[in-house]
Amino acid sequence: MFETLDDQIRRDANMETTRAQRVLRWVLALAVTVLVLGGLLFGVRSLG
Repeated sequence: MFETLDDQIRRDANMETTRAQRVLRWVLALAVTVLVLGGLLFGVRSLG
């Protein structure tokens, strides 16, 4: 029912991400940021 701290640490250690997953996460975050900021810039320029 309840996990011990050791069990939780062991499970978390097995779920570590690979380098490819970390790089993909950063690339996706950068792409979303560029799209959001680009959309805001486009919206502000179209108002003026």
